[in-house]
Amino acid sequence: MMDFTEPVTWVASILGLVIAISGFIVVTSKNLIHAALGLVGALAGTAGLFLVLSAEFVAWVLVLVYIGAVLVLFLFGIMITRAPVGYDVDLDNDRKVIAAVGAGSLFVLTSFAALDSFGDTALLGIGDPTSTGDLADALLGRFVLPFELVSFVLLAALIGGITVARKDATPIAVGETEE
Repeated sequence: MMDFTEPVTWVASILGLVIAISGFIVVTSKNLIHAALGLVGALAGTAGLFLVLSAEFVAWVLVLVYIGAVLVLFLFGIMITRAPVGYDVDLDNDRKVIAAVGAGSLFVLTSFAALDSFGDTALLGIGDPTSTGDLADALLGRFVLPFELVSFVLLAALIGGITVARKDATPIAVGETEE
């Protein structure tokens, strides 16, 4: 059972509420920008939960990679493709009840599986968390070259996407006038 005298429990509960509200905004919003910002809130709350669990590296990777890169790429893609920014009735879904029942069933199933597996085992005091410096040395010591190569591949893909999505004016031949 949860011990509500511990401040960690309150913080985790508040973060869970933020994640639930943000997730609701993501799936019910008819505006793409609002849905993306709701996803930012859900991912930020998840990063906060990782910080509560002393997983600093995972939390900051989530912030840097998912919020800082992937969501910015989503927003950038929305802007360069000139997608409609306002409310779009095509984003509405008629199967909300089925989706809510499915999501609730999955939540209950996952909750019972977690309680069955872990019971009331306390998370605090299990062991010392791995420091971010140790993880950085392990990941980037040997793998710094492939990491940098992947960053150049992603940069090339971004430049290619901009080139494909960009609409240039048709070139005018020498001697012709623009109408």
